[in-house]
Amino acid sequence: MDPDLPELPELQRLAARAGTALSHRTACEIDCGQRRFGVSVLTLGSAAPDAPAAGFFGGVHGLERIGAEVVMAFLRSLVARLAWDELLHRQLDSMRLVFMPLVNPGGLYRGTRANPNGVDLMRNAPVDALDPVPFLIGGQRLSASLPWYRGPLGASMQAEAQALCRVVEEELLPRPFSIAVDCHSGFGLRDRIWFPYAHTARPIEHLPEMHALAELFDQALLHHRYVVEPQSRQYLAHGDLWDHLYRRACADPARRFLPLTLEMGSWLWVKKNPRQLFSRHGIFNPLIEHRQQRVLRRHVQWLDCVARAACSHARWLPRGATRDAHREQALSRWYRSA
Repeated sequence: MDPDLPELPELQRLAARAGTALSHRTACEIDCGQRRFGVSVLTLGSAAPDAPAAGFFGGVHGLERIGAEVVMAFLRSLVARLAWDELLHRQLDSMRLVFMPLVNPGGLYRGTRANPNGVDLMRNAPVDALDPVPFLIGGQRLSASLPWYRGPLGASMQAEAQALCRVVEEELLPRPFSIAVDCHSGFGLRDRIWFPYAHTARPIEHLPEMHALAELFDQALLHHRYVVEPQSRQYLAHGDLWDHLYRRACADPARRFLPLTLEMGSWLWVKKNPRQLFSRHGIFNPLIEHRQQRVLRRHVQWLDCVARAACSHARWLPRGATRDAHREQALSRWYRSA
């Protein structure tokens, strides 16, 4: 077992335990000095092209290991339930689940936000913000030695970013309905669920669907503490991968693709244990065991809710006058108040 990336052998064990119910492939391979890591993709459920799908992504930023751990905890739960959960099997008969728990294994191995080339994968897409972005944090091309580096102007996206986009374009976008969840940490004292856009404050086309989904969370997850909002309410950024993929999806009006980013509020962990400020990993991850277990329990429940919402989308997607009403409510909730 690799002590630096124990997630990789665990993925192999989960695939072996699930047997034919789970497919495991390598989307690309990444050089990291004298090491080479594969970026794993795991899928289970229906392969029917009209079946809805939900994709779960983690480890885009190597310092935010808790994101990968949340995705793997959900996958681990599903694999364990395959042995006895009849309702899960019925769910998988009618939908597809896609997992990329470690999008940036080189960053996780090195303990860096960026990939081994120094590029921030979430600033690497060919999308430029329409308004000024905050210095550095919004994405910069000054130097790979500084954080939030976008990569050279005009260069292709990094291999990890291309692999993520390829998986989304093959597994999620062709379907009439799909949801993606990308798990991160490090912003504020609250757990936030962000949706596009990051490059503009303009509302997305599927704002009514996002509002209906937010209401679903309010009703199904009693007393949850998530703040659901467009990322633009906090800051604008260049190069957001989910903005890029959402715009690709909108090229086909028949598609409904709803990308979400879970931004776990890691400042709360630091507030409870200020010594974590002296550790790069402590700023972005719960270092105390019982806090980590609490984080995993809470967010795995939400990921399961997302999967169920995707499977049952026909029951809650707004249409006609109801869709117009959701748009008006969403504008009041997220844009006019800003």
